[in-house]
Amino acid sequence: MFGSVFYELSAILIFAAVVAFIGLRLRQPLIVSFIAAGILAGPSVLNLVQETGYLDLMSELGISLLLFVVGLKLDLHLIRTTGIVALTTGLGQVIFTSVVGYFICLALGLSPLVSIYIAVALTFSSTIIVVKLLSDKGEIDALHGRVALGFLIVQDIVVVLVMIVLSAMGVGAETENGMALALALMLLKGVLFLGLIAAFIRWGARPLLDRLAGSPELMVLFAVGWAVALASVSDILGFSKEIGAFLAGVTLASTPFRDIIGSRLMSLRDFMLLFFFIELGAHMDLSTIHAQIVPALILSAFVLIGNPLIVMIIMGLMGYRKRTGFLAGLTVAQISEFSLIFAAMGMSIGHLDADMVGLVTLVGLITIALSTYMILYSQQLYARLAPFLGIFERRMPYRETGKGEQAGSEKWDVILFGLGRYGSNMARGLRQQGLSVLGIDFDPEAVRQWQSQGYTALYGDANDPNFASHLPLHDDQWVIAAVPAQRGALSDSDATRTLLRSLRTAGYRGRIAITAQRPMDIHDLKEAGADLVLLPFADAAHHAVQAVVDYRRGSPPHEHQPEHLA
Repeated sequence: MFGSVFYELSAILIFAAVVAFIGLRLRQPLIVSFIAAGILAGPSVLNLVQETGYLDLMSELGISLLLFVVGLKLDLHLIRTTGIVALTTGLGQVIFTSVVGYFICLALGLSPLVSIYIAVALTFSSTIIVVKLLSDKGEIDALHGRVALGFLIVQDIVVVLVMIVLSAMGVGAETENGMALALALMLLKGVLFLGLIAAFIRWGARPLLDRLAGSPELMVLFAVGWAVALASVSDILGFSKEIGAFLAGVTLASTPFRDIIGSRLMSLRDFMLLFFFIELGAHMDLSTIHAQIVPALILSAFVLIGNPLIVMIIMGLMGYRKRTGFLAGLTVAQISEFSLIFAAMGMSIGHLDADMVGLVTLVGLITIALSTYMILYSQQLYARLAPFLGIFERRMPYRETGKGEQAGSEKWDVILFGLGRYGSNMARGLRQQGLSVLGIDFDPEAVRQWQSQGYTALYGDANDPNFASHLPLHDDQWVIAAVPAQRGALSDSDATRTLLRSLRTAGYRGRIAITAQRPMDIHDLKEAGADLVLLPFADAAHHAVQAVVDYRRGSPPHEHQPEHLA
């Protein structure tokens, strides 16, 4: 049609940008838009994709960069800080989904081998999508966000191990009656390969990057070259390119430059992955898709409902509140880009055909699209479903009560939500004035740090409509929300409005102070029930100006303590 690969590539990029813009308006992740662009650009619709050689190459580079960044960001510390719940929930969800998914696939008439592949593909959730959505909502540091990231990392480790096994199966398939020998040889080569990588991590990575750090561009160039080089070595040794790229990231993960490299590679990674998803969509045959709609809907319903249920069950048994389990469970209600890569690897070995890869892709489109809205509107979903979720919560959810009994046995002058920089300084100032303060924060680390200083603090989220009913409320105290309200007029999903409403529902008639970012928000906050509105940025600017003026007048600089409760 175009007569030139360059012209074809130009048309595909512009077309993908248009589809992605429409997807953005629909609040869909780029993965969905890119696959849709591939389907529309493929031979079944517009037939824009005719030359596939460059797509194959670019998609391989994109996958290598994806696995490299995953290895680079592999944070085992996060798994340790979230405790046993990350391992238990992650492994429990993987086992449950793969076992139940296998029998569902058998019931759909698929062969045992194909059923294994698809069941395993259903277990992986998209870390990229979840992190993006939780970050946009400001929930990445909440308890459910930290737990979700913990078991998503467990999933990432599992998918890498599965890919290693898959690579060994591919080697074994090429040698008749030689599976045991092939596995032994693969194990030997793997040990040697990992030994060399361990040596590089121990003695080579830090000194090399120290020399490259003077030129960020050179460091990024080395990182990309290193990822592709180890991917090539891994492929030569009989492993997959993906394993080598992942290990390349792991080799640099222990250096202090990993965040710089990762942040600079994000855009390049997303751009290169565009070609993988376009190629995947372009290979979907729409003429046969009608036969896959029913299986795709059944498997999608299992992922959308079954995965969150198993997470809620496990977290409930481990002592978490039903709300935490529900919000964390929603993050696994989709399959990931790794599921699609896993299915594509199965096809390259010969275990899956194009129709089965298309089935996994269709499940990915459905689950990613729907779970995005489930996560975005998680608070509204919880508000509607909360009355039915009591079976997922112990009588005493001990992991979140912390020092609840101690908190309930005292009468506090101030209950303060938010132990960040502003809130913690306010708490210290109030304590210096002789007031007792009960601190509350949705970040478990902030709670632990405050408790380590000998202060009483609880984990709690202002978005939880039931949390206020568990607080030691008295009408002669202050409740202060040191968490800024959303910009502009308050919405029903705003944590500030939720807190105000839940306090009044719990029978609290005392005074409430709320922080705001702009003076124009004061009216809305007072209409919603706030007695006092604090403006941290305006207060800070006012006292900074006063300090400068005093200094110019010859007065010694001194600290100005605002009387927040005057």
